[in-house]
Amino acid sequence: MKQALLNATLFTGEEWLNDQALLLDGERITAIVPNRDVPTEYTPRDLAGLKLVPGLIDTQVNGGGGVLFNDAPTVEALRTIGEAHRAYGTTGLLPTLISDDLSVVEKAVAAVRQAIEEQVPGILGIHLEGPFLNPARKGVHDETKFQRLTPDTVKLMSSLDNGFTLVTLAPERTTPELIRELVSRGAMVAAGHTAADYEQTRTALNAGVRSFTHLFNAMTPMSSREPGVVGAALEDPESWCGLIVDGYHVHATTLKVAVAAKAPGKMILVTDAMPTVGAEDKRFVLKGEEIRAENGRCASADGTLAGSDLDMLSAVRNTVESVGLPLAEALRMASLYPAQMIGRGNELGRLASGYRANLLAVDEQLHLHHSWIDGQLLSA
Repeated sequence: MKQALLNATLFTGEEWLNDQALLLDGERITAIVPNRDVPTEYTPRDLAGLKLVPGLIDTQVNGGGGVLFNDAPTVEALRTIGEAHRAYGTTGLLPTLISDDLSVVEKAVAAVRQAIEEQVPGILGIHLEGPFLNPARKGVHDETKFQRLTPDTVKLMSSLDNGFTLVTLAPERTTPELIRELVSRGAMVAAGHTAADYEQTRTALNAGVRSFTHLFNAMTPMSSREPGVVGAALEDPESWCGLIVDGYHVHATTLKVAVAAKAPGKMILVTDAMPTVGAEDKRFVLKGEEIRAENGRCASADGTLAGSDLDMLSAVRNTVESVGLPLAEALRMASLYPAQMIGRGNELGRLASGYRANLLAVDEQLHLHHSWIDGQLLSA
């Protein structure tokens, strides 16, 4: 179906445009033209002054809609999680499996492979957060599931053959050779839940680490005489850093300093979302312990943060309101930059001819009115 989206303020990923129409043909964007020049074969849709922006991409989604991916590594669970997050602007995501038995990892990879084959909306790959982490920085991960990376587990962790794979590990708990092997097999390796020092982190970066999972959280901080993981991450010009901008994980001033220090285009927004996003019940069970989301904060009974109750449009809104970044840059951190990180910057994260028709219509407060995934419309 050929559609013309009219009377919206367009954000292309680079600039804001007025009095322009976005033309869609099936799952792709065909052109941006003046409103008056829309071809007659395109069915018009009047967006009545809304903002039209690229769909948001979240590379760290543990759950949503009442479902935790670890508890249900199935295609049906992925549909539920994707639908829950789509209601808040996410049109592409990496379902995230936190540390678990390797048998669960195998099921999760198989579920994501099948979901991509079946074209479940929004599923772009998988994020395997563990189990190769450091108990000293475990967060709410179950350290009884932790183990060392081996050549055999490298094969399992990189076995998804039709989507993107992100593997979070503690680099000091493995070897540069195994990191290189993971990278050579097509996975992106991220440092996270790590007690590495600066030199160990630099060694890992040289071996192929290209991302840092929820920067500042569950990693060695930067101090005056030991830059730690955070210092290495901010210094490195090639790697990406994920930020959870929910008002709880990282102070707004710390975020401002980090964004200013990091190479342009290398900070991305993530949610680290738990099942409470898109669910009426703001409680769930993790490792037999009840986790509650209150006022947007997910935590265990002892106060340990346990992921978040954050959605991507709220993350963008918080980045503008609390961190003080322009809306354009906050949107890029949630769309263009993660698309580039996962190697899809040539078809996702922009409104441009030839790009996939993954986009949102939002109002001034960034409330969602419509979303499109591969040209398929969903109205709020």
